Parts: sequence; C-alpha cells; structure tokens
Amino acid sequence: MTPLVWILSLILVGVGIAGTLLPGLPGTPLVFGGLLLAAWADGFQNVGAGTVVILAVMTALAFCVDFISASLGARRAGASREAVVGAALGTLVGIFFGFVGIILGPFIGAVLGEFMARRNLGQAGRAGVATWIGFILGIGVKLMLAFTMVGIFFLAYIL
Repeated sequence: MTPLVWILSLILVGVGIAGTLLPGLPGTPLVFGGLLLAAWADGFQNVGAGTVVILAVMTALAFCVDFISASLGARRAGASREAVVGAALGTLVGIFFGFVGIILGPFIGAVLGEFMARRNLGQAGRAGVATWIGFILGIGVKLMLAFTMVGIFFLAYIL
C-alpha cells in the first residue's frame, strides 16, 4: 500500500503546483495534502510535526495571498477604499463562478468600487488593471510558496 500512497502524494503535489497557476484549483492546499500524505506514509519518521505545522502555516499564508494581492494592487494605483473592498469582494465572489470568475472577479470588483467612489471611468479602469497586476503577482507568490513547501519537505525528509 505504501507505493500507492506515495504515488497519490506525488499526484496531489503535482496537481497542487498546477493549481497555483490555474485559478479554480486549490493549489497550495493540494500541495500540503500531498506532502502530509507522504509524511504519513513514512510514519512521520523523517518529516515530523514541526515541519507539518510550518507547511500548514505556509498553506494558510498562500490562501490569504489571493485576497491580499488584488487589494494591494488596487491600493498601489491610488484607488479608493471602495475599490480595494471591491477587489477583495470580487475575488471572493469570483470563486463561485469558476475560472472566469476568479480571473475577472477582482478586476470587476475594483472597477465597480472605484467608479462608485469617484465616478471616473479612467481611474476605475486603472484601479482594475492594477488589481489584475496584483493578482498575477499573487500567483507568483503562491507558486514560490508551493515550491518552498516542497523544498522544506524534501530537506526534512533527507536530513
């Protein structure tokens, strides 16, 4: 049974890494699940509770990146508080509309929030674009966290 568990663990990690790039898949939670499964398959002999807690914290941090990155992108463009709130709400609502919703949600939320606050379509568009840039940078941060998680697991396993 152990080889099957290891294969499933590798599949989860691989799909999780892909999920950090493809919105709609819970990337880092899948990476964490795969690494936790691998640690369990080894009886937690090489990867102990301390490492698992660090990986769990990194997973939670990566989950927060989606909400924070879009909001910070809007903030960097000089967007209003309403645009920042709109970007965060757009991200949250977008989750329920699959791939397209996750991509467009932060943008639409920021544009609507900024337009409601300032009634300036140009500024609303800049806030939306900045939100998108923040979203893309957030994907990069999540990808780095996912690979760091795999690296920490690997080091804990071999040391």
